Amino acid sequence: MTSSNQPLNPIITNMAPDKLLNFQQTVRDIPGVLKLTLGEPGFDVDDRIKQAATDAITNNRSHYAESQGELALRLEAVKYFNQTYHLNYQDENNVIVTLGVSEAINVVLNTLLGVDDGLLVPEPTYGPYFSSLRLAHGTKITIDTTKSHFKLTPEMVDQAVTQATVPVRAILMNYPTNPTGVTYSRDEIHALAEVFVKHNIWVISDEIYSVLTYDQEHVSFAEIIPEQTVYINGLSKSHAMTGYRVGFILGSANVIAEMQKVHGTLTFAIPTFIQDAALVALRDVTDTPLTMREVYKARRDRVVPKLQALGFDVVTPQGAFYLFAKLPADLGEDGDAFALKLAQEGKVAVIPGSGFSEAAKAYIRISYAASDADLDEGIHRLSTYIDQLRRDN
Repeated sequence: MTSSNQPLNPIITNMAPDKLLNFQQTVRDIPGVLKLTLGEPGFDVDDRIKQAATDAITNNRSHYAESQGELALRLEAVKYFNQTYHLNYQDENNVIVTLGVSEAINVVLNTLLGVDDGLLVPEPTYGPYFSSLRLAHGTKITIDTTKSHFKLTPEMVDQAVTQATVPVRAILMNYPTNPTGVTYSRDEIHALAEVFVKHNIWVISDEIYSVLTYDQEHVSFAEIIPEQTVYINGLSKSHAMTGYRVGFILGSANVIAEMQKVHGTLTFAIPTFIQDAALVALRDVTDTPLTMREVYKARRDRVVPKLQALGFDVVTPQGAFYLFAKLPADLGEDGDAFALKLAQEGKVAVIPGSGFSEAAKAYIRISYAASDADLDEGIHRLSTYIDQLRRDN
């Protein structure tokens, strides 16, 4: 059987594979490789959540769910995020339950952006955003934060908007940030909010790592400028529910109604038994995120000095569970080549920084979401590999 000679969508055929996933596939089958790559919490899902999913299946909660999300879950989500982050959403009309944050991003971009509309993207940032933006026919306007300790400033926003050659409709904020772990104080959020208001741009605020904020409160743009913010969160990082794929979009009811048109088309609804499990997670399992946060913080404090001792330049993360480290000067500036050889010869896999920004080619990202044993062994292998490189040179 021959395939049609009709052309495929050039947006897809011209789209490069996601660098994060592509690199993981490249190193996946290396014998004995230890992976410090994925943002996969090294914790099991709480038994109460698993029981809720099991009970739902047993009780035949296996039919079509309400597309926007089951009413009880939407109400609980509004209550949970309002209480946790000082928000003021009113009711079930302010929220959509999505198939993880990945779907949420696609829903939001396709709703807010027209063809060739500009999206400000502080980089380095989560690479799959770039593909979602292409699918939404938007235009990426990069703001490079590598020279400002990965912090966005109002001045950077002003400059980017002024120099843009397309209409700027929105900015995509992710904090604590993947891959750097950088976050923002209340004063910094207020200063950024002022410039977003000045330029009248939507704030797409992906706060999936919010509960994993160390040493300070997490402040949401949805608290400061709610009418201008589309708030995104989920349960993958807070409750280790990566495989359940539960995300939330919260915003003004009129905007949510428009986004529901996209969500209903892309996914229709996530399974009812998963929504029942998510309800229990939000309502009853409030201790697990705090326990995980303390474990991650201890890992951060243990590993950062080891990397610095090896000569890496590391901005100490204020949240999430990643270390974004610049290669020591004597090891060059090619993070792609370093990461590949580290996997092949040192038997530990990390992610090259170029997957998050072309300006971050000299960096690697290390996930400390893995178990303590894997993390310690991975850092030991990294240290051994670098020591050998230096002896050979």
